[in-house]
This record gives sequence, C-alpha cells and structure tokens, in this order.
Amino acid sequence: MVINVEQGTTNPSVGILLRISDALGIGLPSLVGPPDPASIKVSRRGEGAALWTGENGGRGVLVAGTQPPDVLELWDWTLGPGDSHATAAHTPGTRELIQVQDGTVSIEIAGQLIALEMGDAITFAGDVPHSYSNAGAVPARFSMAVFEPGVGMGSPRTRP
Repeated sequence: MVINVEQGTTNPSVGILLRISDALGIGLPSLVGPPDPASIKVSRRGEGAALWTGENGGRGVLVAGTQPPDVLELWDWTLGPGDSHATAAHTPGTRELIQVQDGTVSIEIAGQLIALEMGDAITFAGDVPHSYSNAGAVPARFSMAVFEPGVGMGSPRTRP
C-alpha cells in the first residue's frame, strides 16, 4: 500500500493514513500537511487536507493539528443531505468536541442517537464506535476537535 501511495496510484483511506503516521511516530497533521519549521502555523481557507468525501457532497477536511505525543486535530465537516460517516472506536483516551454551524447533525455514540441543531455542541469519548449523519434536506456543517493522547507511543489508531 505504501508503494501505491508513494507512486500516486491509490487514494489511501484515513485509516491507512493513520497507520502510516503511527508507524512513523508522527501525528496525522504532520503526515498530510506541508512541512513548517515555525512554531506558528496559519492554515488559510482551502488549504486543509480533505480526508473524507461523502456520496452526497460531504467532506471532512483536516484544517489544523498539533504535533505528537498529545495530538489535537481541528476538522471542518460538511455532510450533504443523506450523507453519513461511521468510525470504529479510537484509541483509549480520545475525546471529540463538535459544534454544528449549519443544519442538523445526528451523532450516534455507542448506540445512543443524539440530534444537534445549529449552535449546539457535544463532547464525548471517541474510544467507542460512533457516526455522524445528516437526514435533512440541506447540507449540514460542523467543526470537530479531536484530542488523541500518546500518538506514536505504540498503540494503533483508527479514525474517520
């Protein structure tokens, strides 16, 4: 798979990118973002890495992140009408924070379904199976922060 990624013959999933970043002992932002030796990093509109694309126009864009070992990622998500994204449990200790900017987003966390509307926010443990979906007729947009402690410390991860 790494050879195919290097040669540009395949589009790796977020899970594959996470396995590669774990093997290298770096965070996902370091793997997909441009190198920046400065301690201040500005991400301009449109510069984030789109790491998920939905069937109905949705996108998950990683817009910023910190370096290991305790990685904090900032995502900009859009779910088109009918889009959904499910993910397996992340590593123990992972936390997610979400705030809805537009539309309605339903989040299922370990079997519990929670509907969030514009302006609503939620914090939850990301180390259980969870999913995001938009059952509405208009696109939904939300910001998500993911805290992953101990990245590169030998425990494999799964992600969006």
